[in-house]
Amino acid sequence: MVLHFERSEFDARVAGARAALRREKLDAILLFAQESLYYLTGFDTSGFVFFQCAVLTAGLEDIVLLTRRPDLEQARRTSTITDVRLWYDGEGADPALELKAILEESKLAGARVGIELRCFGLTADKHEAVRRRLAGWCELVDASHLVRNLRLVKSPAEIAFVRKAAELADSTHEAMLAAAKRGAFEGDIAAAGMVPILVGGGDPPPSGPVLGSGDRALLVRSATGFRHLSPVDQLTMEFAASYRHYCACLMRTIAVGKANDAQRHMFDITRDALAAMTEAARPGRPLGEIDAAHRRIYDEAGFGHARMAACGYSLGALYRPTWMDVPPMLYAGNPLPAATGMVLFLHAILIDARRNLAMSLGHTITITQTGAEVLSQVKPAYIVTS
Repeated sequence: MVLHFERSEFDARVAGARAALRREKLDAILLFAQESLYYLTGFDTSGFVFFQCAVLTAGLEDIVLLTRRPDLEQARRTSTITDVRLWYDGEGADPALELKAILEESKLAGARVGIELRCFGLTADKHEAVRRRLAGWCELVDASHLVRNLRLVKSPAEIAFVRKAAELADSTHEAMLAAAKRGAFEGDIAAAGMVPILVGGGDPPPSGPVLGSGDRALLVRSATGFRHLSPVDQLTMEFAASYRHYCACLMRTIAVGKANDAQRHMFDITRDALAAMTEAARPGRPLGEIDAAHRRIYDEAGFGHARMAACGYSLGALYRPTWMDVPPMLYAGNPLPAATGMVLFLHAILIDARRNLAMSLGHTITITQTGAEVLSQVKPAYIVTS
Protein backbone atom coordinates (compact mmCIF):
# COMPACT_ATOMS: atom_id res chain seq x y z
CA MET A 1 0.00 0.00 0.00
CA VAL A 2 1.27 3.47 -0.92
CA LEU A 3 0.25 6.15 1.60
CA HIS A 4 1.93 9.53 1.57
CA PHE A 5 0.86 10.50 5.09
CA GLU A 6 0.78 8.71 8.41
CA ARG A 7 -2.45 6.85 9.12
CA SER A 8 -2.90 9.01 12.20
CA GLU A 9 -3.11 12.07 9.93
CA PHE A 10 -5.80 10.45 7.79
CA ASP A 11 -7.67 9.47 10.95
CA ALA A 12 -7.56 13.06 12.19
CA ARG A 13 -8.84 14.38 8.85
CA VAL A 14 -11.77 11.95 8.82
CA ALA A 15 -12.56 12.84 12.44
CA GLY A 16 -12.53 16.51 11.47
CA ALA A 17 -14.93 15.85 8.60
CA ARG A 18 -17.30 13.87 10.85
CA ALA A 19 -17.25 16.70 13.39
CA ALA A 20 -18.10 19.16 10.62
CA LEU A 21 -21.02 16.97 9.57
CA ARG A 22 -22.38 16.99 13.10
CA ARG A 23 -21.96 20.76 13.41
CA GLU A 24 -24.01 21.24 10.26
CA LYS A 25 -26.58 18.62 11.34
CA LEU A 26 -25.78 16.36 8.41
CA ASP A 27 -25.99 12.59 8.76
CA ALA A 28 -23.63 11.81 5.89
CA ILE A 29 -21.92 13.30 2.85
CA LEU A 30 -21.57 12.06 -0.71
CA LEU A 31 -17.96 12.71 -1.71
CA PHE A 32 -17.58 13.29 -5.44
CA ALA A 33 -14.52 15.58 -5.37
CA GLN A 34 -11.35 13.62 -6.08
CA GLU A 35 -9.45 16.12 -3.95
CA SER A 36 -11.66 15.22 -0.97
CA LEU A 37 -10.99 11.51 -1.43
CA TYR A 38 -7.24 12.07 -1.65
CA TYR A 39 -7.30 14.28 1.43
CA LEU A 40 -9.40 11.97 3.60
CA THR A 41 -8.11 8.57 2.48
CA GLY A 42 -5.16 8.92 0.10
CA PHE A 43 -7.19 7.47 -2.79
CA ASP A 44 -5.28 8.52 -5.91
CA THR A 45 -6.96 8.13 -9.30
CA SER A 46 -8.13 9.85 -12.45
CA GLY A 47 -11.22 7.63 -12.42
CA PHE A 48 -13.37 10.48 -11.11
CA VAL A 49 -14.24 11.25 -14.74
CA PHE A 50 -16.69 8.35 -14.39
CA PHE A 51 -19.35 7.92 -11.71
CA GLN A 52 -17.43 7.59 -8.46
CA CYS A 53 -18.64 8.45 -4.98
CA ALA A 54 -17.64 7.74 -1.39
CA VAL A 55 -20.08 7.85 1.51
CA LEU A 56 -18.87 9.27 4.82
CA THR A 57 -21.32 9.21 7.72
CA ALA A 58 -21.33 11.32 10.84
CA GLY A 59 -21.04 8.13 12.88
CA LEU A 60 -18.24 5.60 13.00
CA GLU A 61 -19.14 3.49 9.96
CA ASP A 62 -16.36 2.76 7.51
CA ILE A 63 -16.15 4.96 4.42
CA VAL A 64 -17.76 3.15 1.50
CA LEU A 65 -16.46 3.80 -2.02
CA LEU A 66 -18.56 3.12 -5.12
CA THR A 67 -16.41 2.99 -8.24
CA ARG A 68 -15.70 1.00 -11.41
CA ARG A 69 -13.69 -2.20 -11.72
CA PRO A 70 -10.48 -0.48 -12.99
CA ASP A 71 -10.24 1.42 -9.69
CA LEU A 72 -10.59 -1.56 -7.36
CA GLU A 73 -6.87 -2.13 -6.89
CA GLN A 74 -6.26 1.60 -7.12
CA ALA A 75 -8.41 2.03 -4.00
CA ARG A 76 -6.92 -0.97 -2.22
CA ARG A 77 -3.32 0.06 -2.86
CA THR A 78 -3.37 3.85 -2.50
CA SER A 79 -5.93 4.50 0.22
CA THR A 80 -7.20 3.63 3.67
CA ILE A 81 -10.58 2.58 2.22
CA THR A 82 -11.48 -1.02 3.01
CA ASP A 83 -15.07 -1.18 1.75
CA VAL A 84 -15.05 -0.84 -2.04
CA ARG A 85 -18.23 -1.50 -4.04
CA LEU A 86 -18.20 -1.81 -7.83
CA TRP A 87 -20.61 -0.87 -10.53
CA TYR A 88 -20.18 -2.28 -14.02
CA ASP A 89 -20.52 -0.66 -17.42
CA GLY A 90 -23.43 -1.88 -19.51
CA GLU A 91 -26.61 -0.81 -21.20
CA GLY A 92 -28.94 0.57 -18.57
CA ALA A 93 -26.23 0.71 -15.87
CA ASP A 94 -27.42 2.93 -13.02
CA PRO A 95 -24.71 3.55 -10.41
CA ALA A 96 -27.02 6.05 -8.68
CA LEU A 97 -29.28 3.15 -7.80
CA GLU A 98 -26.34 1.27 -6.33
CA LEU A 99 -25.38 4.38 -4.38
CA LYS A 100 -28.89 4.47 -2.90
CA ALA A 101 -28.49 0.85 -1.80
CA ILE A 102 -25.35 1.83 0.13
CA LEU A 103 -27.25 4.64 1.84
CA GLU A 104 -30.05 2.21 2.69
CA GLU A 105 -27.54 -0.03 4.46
CA SER A 106 -26.67 2.93 6.71
CA LYS A 107 -30.38 3.58 7.34
CA LEU A 108 -30.24 7.08 5.90
CA ALA A 109 -33.85 7.23 4.69
CA GLY A 110 -35.22 10.64 5.68
CA ALA A 111 -31.74 11.84 6.66
CA ARG A 112 -29.99 15.08 5.75
CA VAL A 113 -27.24 14.04 3.36
CA GLY A 114 -24.60 16.46 2.11
CA ILE A 115 -23.38 16.30 -1.46
CA GLU A 116 -20.34 17.88 -3.13
CA LEU A 117 -21.89 19.79 -6.02
CA ARG A 118 -18.99 22.12 -6.80
CA CYS A 119 -16.43 19.70 -8.20
CA PHE A 120 -15.32 18.20 -11.48
CA GLY A 121 -16.29 14.72 -10.30
CA LEU A 122 -20.02 15.49 -10.37
CA THR A 123 -21.19 16.50 -13.82
CA ALA A 124 -24.76 17.59 -14.41
CA ASP A 125 -25.87 14.20 -15.72
CA LYS A 126 -24.49 12.38 -12.67
CA HIS A 127 -26.13 14.87 -10.33
CA GLU A 128 -29.45 14.48 -12.10
CA ALA A 129 -29.23 10.68 -11.77
CA VAL A 130 -28.52 10.96 -8.03
CA ARG A 131 -31.21 13.58 -7.52
CA ARG A 132 -33.80 11.42 -9.28
CA ARG A 133 -32.96 8.35 -7.23
CA LEU A 134 -32.92 10.13 -3.87
CA ALA A 135 -35.78 12.62 -4.34
CA GLY A 136 -38.26 12.15 -1.51
CA TRP A 137 -36.11 9.46 0.10
CA CYS A 138 -33.63 11.77 1.86
CA GLU A 139 -32.83 15.47 1.88
CA LEU A 140 -29.80 16.40 -0.25
CA VAL A 141 -27.92 19.47 0.98
CA ASP A 142 -25.10 21.22 -0.87
CA ALA A 143 -22.00 20.58 1.27
CA SER A 144 -19.34 21.45 -1.29
CA HIS A 145 -17.58 23.57 1.31
CA LEU A 146 -17.33 20.99 4.07
CA VAL A 147 -14.12 19.10 3.18
CA ARG A 148 -12.82 22.00 1.10
CA ASN A 149 -12.73 24.21 4.20
CA LEU A 150 -10.73 21.55 6.04
CA ARG A 151 -8.27 21.36 3.15
CA LEU A 152 -7.62 25.11 3.17
CA VAL A 153 -5.31 24.98 6.20
CA LYS A 154 -2.42 22.62 5.57
CA SER A 155 -0.72 20.39 8.12
CA PRO A 156 3.08 20.47 8.56
CA ALA A 157 3.32 17.32 6.43
CA GLU A 158 1.32 19.00 3.65
CA ILE A 159 3.42 22.16 3.85
CA ALA A 160 6.53 19.99 3.41
CA PHE A 161 5.11 18.71 0.12
CA VAL A 162 4.27 22.26 -1.00
CA ARG A 163 7.85 23.31 -0.22
CA LYS A 164 9.15 20.49 -2.38
CA ALA A 165 6.80 21.56 -5.17
CA ALA A 166 8.13 25.13 -4.85
CA GLU A 167 11.71 23.84 -5.22
CA LEU A 168 10.70 22.01 -8.38
CA ALA A 169 8.95 25.15 -9.68
CA ASP A 170 12.17 27.13 -9.20
CA SER A 171 14.09 24.50 -11.18
CA THR A 172 11.42 24.61 -13.88
CA HIS A 173 11.76 28.38 -14.08
CA GLU A 174 15.52 28.15 -14.57
CA ALA A 175 15.17 25.41 -17.21
CA MET A 176 12.59 27.38 -19.18
CA LEU A 177 14.68 30.55 -19.04
CA ALA A 178 17.70 28.65 -20.36
CA ALA A 179 15.62 27.41 -23.29
CA ALA A 180 13.99 30.79 -24.07
CA LYS A 181 16.44 32.05 -26.70
CA ARG A 182 15.79 33.91 -29.93
CA GLY A 183 14.20 31.54 -32.42
CA ALA A 184 13.42 28.91 -29.79
CA PHE A 185 10.24 26.86 -30.24
CA GLU A 186 7.71 27.35 -27.46
CA GLY A 187 7.13 23.61 -27.29
CA ASP A 188 10.81 23.08 -26.51
CA ILE A 189 10.61 25.66 -23.73
CA ALA A 190 7.57 23.92 -22.22
CA ALA A 191 9.27 20.52 -22.53
CA ALA A 192 12.41 21.82 -20.82
CA GLY A 193 10.26 22.92 -17.90
CA MET A 194 8.76 19.47 -17.41
CA VAL A 195 12.11 17.71 -17.01
CA PRO A 196 13.06 19.05 -13.55
CA ILE A 197 9.59 18.20 -12.19
CA LEU A 198 9.64 14.58 -13.32
CA VAL A 199 13.33 13.98 -12.65
CA GLY A 200 12.84 15.55 -9.23
CA GLY A 201 10.15 13.03 -8.29
CA GLY A 202 7.20 15.30 -8.93
CA ASP A 203 3.97 14.65 -10.79
CA PRO A 204 2.69 16.00 -14.11
CA PRO A 205 0.90 19.20 -13.05
CA PRO A 206 -2.89 19.24 -13.37
CA SER A 207 -2.83 22.01 -15.98
CA GLY A 208 -0.63 24.21 -18.12
CA PRO A 209 1.83 25.55 -18.62
CA VAL A 210 0.41 28.86 -19.79
CA LEU A 211 3.17 29.81 -22.20
CA GLY A 212 3.02 32.27 -25.06
CA SER A 213 5.17 34.76 -26.95
CA GLY A 214 4.39 37.66 -29.24
CA ASP A 215 0.66 38.34 -29.27
CA ARG A 216 0.15 35.15 -27.25
CA ALA A 217 2.08 36.66 -24.33
CA LEU A 218 -1.10 38.56 -23.52
CA LEU A 219 -3.07 35.34 -22.96
CA VAL A 220 -3.62 34.13 -19.42
CA ARG A 221 -4.97 30.72 -20.43
CA SER A 222 -3.32 27.89 -22.33
CA ALA A 223 -3.99 27.98 -26.08
CA THR A 224 -2.89 25.66 -28.84
CA GLY A 225 -0.42 26.75 -31.52
CA PHE A 226 3.16 26.94 -30.20
CA ARG A 227 5.38 29.27 -32.27
CA HIS A 228 9.06 30.19 -32.56
CA LEU A 229 10.29 33.22 -30.63
CA SER A 230 11.08 36.26 -32.75
CA PRO A 231 14.48 38.00 -32.54
CA VAL A 232 12.81 40.66 -30.39
CA ASP A 233 9.90 39.28 -28.45
CA GLN A 234 8.12 38.83 -25.11
CA LEU A 235 7.29 35.57 -23.37
CA THR A 236 4.80 34.91 -20.57
CA MET A 237 5.24 31.74 -18.52
CA GLU A 238 2.82 30.61 -15.82
CA PHE A 239 3.16 27.10 -14.50
CA ALA A 240 2.74 24.80 -11.52
CA ALA A 241 5.07 22.15 -10.20
CA SER A 242 3.33 19.30 -8.43
CA TYR A 243 4.67 16.99 -5.72
CA ARG A 244 2.36 14.32 -4.31
CA HIS A 245 -0.31 16.40 -6.11
CA TYR A 246 0.44 19.52 -4.02
CA CYS A 247 1.01 22.47 -6.32
CA ALA A 248 3.25 25.53 -6.20
CA CYS A 249 3.07 28.13 -8.98
CA LEU A 250 5.29 30.77 -10.52
CA MET A 251 4.56 33.37 -13.18
CA ARG A 252 6.91 35.59 -15.17
CA THR A 253 6.91 37.71 -18.32
CA ILE A 254 10.36 38.20 -19.85
CA ALA A 255 11.80 40.11 -22.80
CA VAL A 256 13.61 38.32 -25.59
CA GLY A 257 16.46 39.87 -27.54
CA LYS A 258 16.04 43.48 -26.41
CA ALA A 259 14.66 45.38 -23.45
CA ASN A 260 11.54 47.50 -23.87
CA ASP A 261 11.40 50.68 -21.79
CA ALA A 262 7.60 50.66 -21.51
CA GLN A 263 7.64 47.04 -20.45
CA ARG A 264 10.42 47.71 -17.95
CA HIS A 265 8.20 50.37 -16.36
CA MET A 266 5.36 47.87 -16.26
CA PHE A 267 7.71 45.47 -14.48
CA ASP A 268 8.63 48.08 -11.85
CA ILE A 269 4.97 48.69 -11.01
CA THR A 270 4.18 44.98 -11.08
CA ARG A 271 7.05 44.23 -8.70
CA ASP A 272 5.69 46.86 -6.31
CA ALA A 273 2.17 45.43 -6.61
CA LEU A 274 3.31 41.89 -5.80
CA ALA A 275 5.31 43.15 -2.81
CA ALA A 276 2.28 45.06 -1.47
CA MET A 277 0.05 42.02 -1.98
CA THR A 278 2.49 39.80 -0.11
CA GLU A 279 2.69 42.28 2.75
CA ALA A 280 -1.12 42.37 2.97
CA ALA A 281 -1.32 38.59 3.41
CA ARG A 282 -1.51 38.34 7.20
CA PRO A 283 -3.25 35.87 9.51
CA GLY A 284 -6.62 37.08 10.71
CA ARG A 285 -6.93 39.72 7.99
CA PRO A 286 -9.54 39.38 5.19
CA LEU A 287 -8.20 37.87 1.99
CA GLY A 288 -9.83 40.77 0.16
CA GLU A 289 -7.12 43.08 1.52
CA ILE A 290 -4.61 41.33 -0.75
CA ASP A 291 -6.56 42.40 -3.82
CA ALA A 292 -7.12 45.85 -2.35
CA ALA A 293 -3.32 46.28 -2.27
CA HIS A 294 -3.08 44.93 -5.82
CA ARG A 295 -5.65 47.43 -7.09
CA ARG A 296 -4.17 50.35 -5.17
CA ILE A 297 -0.67 50.05 -6.62
CA TYR A 298 -1.82 49.52 -10.19
CA ASP A 299 -4.57 52.13 -10.14
CA GLU A 300 -2.36 54.83 -8.61
CA ALA A 301 0.22 54.17 -11.33
CA GLY A 302 -2.40 54.55 -14.06
CA PHE A 303 -2.69 50.86 -14.94
CA GLY A 304 -6.22 50.23 -13.71
CA HIS A 305 -7.33 49.52 -17.28
CA ALA A 306 -4.73 46.78 -17.74
CA ARG A 307 -4.90 44.86 -14.43
CA MET A 308 -7.04 41.88 -13.57
CA ALA A 309 -10.17 41.92 -11.37
CA ALA A 310 -8.66 39.39 -8.94
CA CYS A 311 -5.09 38.56 -7.99
CA GLY A 312 -4.83 34.92 -7.00
CA TYR A 313 -6.34 31.93 -5.27
CA SER A 314 -5.76 29.01 -2.96
CA LEU A 315 -3.51 26.08 -3.84
CA GLY A 316 -3.55 22.52 -2.58
CA ALA A 317 -3.48 18.91 -3.77
CA LEU A 318 -5.21 19.16 -7.15
CA TYR A 319 -6.29 16.97 -10.03
CA ARG A 320 -7.05 17.85 -13.63
CA PRO A 321 -8.22 20.10 -15.15
CA THR A 322 -6.81 22.90 -12.96
CA TRP A 323 -4.28 23.78 -10.28
CA MET A 324 -6.63 26.51 -8.95
CA ASP A 325 -8.11 25.28 -5.66
CA VAL A 326 -11.07 27.66 -5.56
CA PRO A 327 -12.80 28.99 -3.65
CA PRO A 328 -11.32 31.13 -2.25
CA MET A 329 -10.32 33.60 -4.93
CA LEU A 330 -8.43 36.72 -3.97
CA TYR A 331 -10.83 39.50 -4.91
CA ALA A 332 -11.65 42.82 -3.30
CA GLY A 333 -14.12 42.43 -0.47
CA ASN A 334 -13.53 38.73 0.17
CA PRO A 335 -14.18 38.55 3.93
CA LEU A 336 -12.55 35.16 4.58
CA PRO A 337 -9.73 35.62 7.09
CA ALA A 338 -6.28 34.38 6.15
CA ALA A 339 -5.19 31.59 8.48
CA THR A 340 -1.83 30.10 9.38
CA GLY A 341 -1.21 27.15 7.10
CA MET A 342 -3.05 28.47 4.05
CA VAL A 343 -1.18 28.25 0.74
CA LEU A 344 -1.95 30.96 -1.82
CA PHE A 345 -0.78 31.88 -5.30
CA LEU A 346 -0.48 35.64 -5.72
CA HIS A 347 -0.26 36.99 -9.27
CA ALA A 348 0.08 40.53 -10.54
CA ILE A 349 -0.73 40.78 -14.25
CA LEU A 350 -0.84 43.66 -16.71
CA ILE A 351 -2.31 43.19 -20.20
CA ASP A 352 -1.83 46.36 -22.25
CA ALA A 353 -3.70 45.41 -25.41
CA ARG A 354 -3.21 48.81 -27.04
CA ARG A 355 0.59 48.55 -26.91
CA ASN A 356 0.55 44.74 -27.26
CA LEU A 357 2.62 44.39 -24.09
CA ALA A 358 2.31 42.02 -21.17
CA MET A 359 3.92 41.93 -17.75
CA SER A 360 3.34 39.48 -14.95
CA LEU A 361 4.84 38.25 -11.73
CA GLY A 362 3.48 35.56 -9.44
CA HIS A 363 4.64 33.45 -6.53
CA THR A 364 3.33 30.95 -3.99
CA ILE A 365 3.14 31.88 -0.32
CA THR A 366 2.13 30.19 2.88
CA ILE A 367 0.50 32.13 5.70
CA THR A 368 2.60 32.01 8.87
CA GLN A 369 1.82 33.16 12.38
CA THR A 370 3.17 36.63 11.59
CA GLY A 371 2.65 37.17 7.86
CA ALA A 372 3.48 35.49 4.58
CA GLU A 373 6.45 33.35 3.59
CA VAL A 374 7.35 33.34 -0.09
CA LEU A 375 8.24 29.76 -0.98
CA SER A 376 10.13 30.52 -4.19
CA GLN A 377 13.80 31.44 -4.06
CA VAL A 378 13.56 33.11 -7.49
CA LYS A 379 13.53 36.88 -6.98
CA PRO A 380 11.47 39.14 -9.26
CA ALA A 381 13.61 40.69 -12.00
CA TYR A 382 13.13 42.19 -15.44
CA ILE A 383 14.82 39.51 -17.51
CA VAL A 384 16.07 39.94 -21.08
CA THR A 385 17.26 36.75 -22.76
CA SER A 386 19.60 36.73 -25.76
